[in-house]
Amino acid sequence: MGTGKTYWGKIWAQYNGLIFYDLDEVIEKKEGKTIAAIFEKEGEGYFRKLETAALHTFFEKENCMIACGGGTPCFDDNIEWMNKNGTVIYLLAKPQYIFDRVMEEKIERPLINKLNTAELLFFIEQKLKEREPFYNQAKIILSVNELEEKILSNYQLINL
Repeated sequence: MGTGKTYWGKIWAQYNGLIFYDLDEVIEKKEGKTIAAIFEKEGEGYFRKLETAALHTFFEKENCMIACGGGTPCFDDNIEWMNKNGTVIYLLAKPQYIFDRVMEEKIERPLINKLNTAELLFFIEQKLKEREPFYNQAKIILSVNELEEKILSNYQLINL
């Protein structure tokens, strides 16, 4: 969360002539509720099932780029599915970078909206430790400090 997946995904998709999808937006449209409302009413387990189902709807889509939520690769063997069916890109960021970005959007993020400043930084550090084994399975790892519009032209993106 907060690494710029949607921001950069839109730019890179346009630059590479791909259709862009935000997985959270796909879920919200299908459910008729915000992600925050789904988390609040149904819980994280229910959301993760929706997320996996929505991800798998992209099985036969070609020439697209999908921005997934930060937890997407960490559940239901999604990282294996993603690597098998596309090119996974991990936007690597330090905890302080993420903290600075998500503070502005804290209310909209169900996993963090009730945390104070100290709890938030600790939460980010812990989530990164938990999730990095999944994230590090990505085929491409890019530091958020070095991103630019043309960066993906250096890579062969297959099955996006």
